[in-house]
Amino acid sequence: MRFDREDTSLLADWWFTVDRLLLTAVFILMGVGIIVSLAASPSVALNKDLSAFYFVKRHIIIVCFGATLMLALSVQSPRTIRRIALVLFAGCIGGMVYIFAAGEEINGARRWMRIAGVSLQPSELAKPAFIVLSAWAFAEHERRRDVPALPVAFGLYLIFVGLLLVQPDIGQSLLITLVWGAMFILAGLPVALAAAFFAAALVGLGLAYLMLPYIQDRVHAFLYPVRGDHSQIERAYNSFKEGGFFGRGPGEGTIKTVLPDAHTDFIFAVIAEEYGIIACLALLGLFMFIVFRALIQAISSDDLSMRYALCGLGLLIGGQTLINMGVNVGLLPAKGMTLPMISAGGSSLIAICITFGMMLGLTRRRSSIGEIRLPDVSVGAVNRW
Repeated sequence: MRFDREDTSLLADWWFTVDRLLLTAVFILMGVGIIVSLAASPSVALNKDLSAFYFVKRHIIIVCFGATLMLALSVQSPRTIRRIALVLFAGCIGGMVYIFAAGEEINGARRWMRIAGVSLQPSELAKPAFIVLSAWAFAEHERRRDVPALPVAFGLYLIFVGLLLVQPDIGQSLLITLVWGAMFILAGLPVALAAAFFAAALVGLGLAYLMLPYIQDRVHAFLYPVRGDHSQIERAYNSFKEGGFFGRGPGEGTIKTVLPDAHTDFIFAVIAEEYGIIACLALLGLFMFIVFRALIQAISSDDLSMRYALCGLGLLIGGQTLINMGVNVGLLPAKGMTLPMISAGGSSLIAICITFGMMLGLTRRRSSIGEIRLPDVSVGAVNRW
């Protein structure tokens, strides 16, 4: 792709201002996800009496749609991204309320809704929007103390996590709490208040353990593993020993034939067995590059809202990655969390694409054509929106 710097078209402006290193890393991650889907999905599809490449085709279709959505978001200004986040979050909260009131219960949880025959999980789509809105609230609190932005940030958190808990979805609640808490600290808010917040979160985890039997079962299985119980976590852990450093070879793994979630929650174990620990470390390095790239761009940003949003979005990707990998290697109890852009999925995959799209839009920088910047911070909060 070649553009003249005197070209004033939208596409040329995007090309000269987008973070091309970050964009390249994201597209590599998409390609890796498709390749791994070819290895992990066919056996799962056959076990479900579907065509062998059902999940592969589905994954490619969703990735193509998600990539289009990501690129569309990446051309937007930070102000427009905030407005999109507001609309998306409001819609997702409405969807979560509807699910709580009239949604179908699946495996003891109410998380999904159907629109035109398509199953959606609003809580997944709400995550990047929640981060962007919380970042704006934290930034407004620092810019203008006469604006009640901090109560807004707490309100967003309580509404979102409250609806997650009633589903229940403890894993996502924990992830959102950790990322929001990190943003709270990065915003320079009182340490005592942050400590009280994390103490309340720990109390919440304790109550979830006492009140939800499936949480107790997962924690007990993690703390007191029984050898030979053939649980998904034990099988996933064994795949790392079977694969060694260089793996058994593409298509030669057996773990995918006995793990019902081999194409989603435990796809990292499939990578370990077929491609080896070296490939797993390379994939971890790619995720680390994306996260650190976002954090570096955040540090270089002069706008507080963009800085906090980029930190939050980067930590969201990094936290979800570490939780998924930690479960696969036996360091964490099962969480039911996908590996970003690699695991098969609908809502989760689209949500990751939205996250990357917002990240790319917020990291756009000065070019000879112009500069992407927010209005002067002296303008009121309403005008900034």
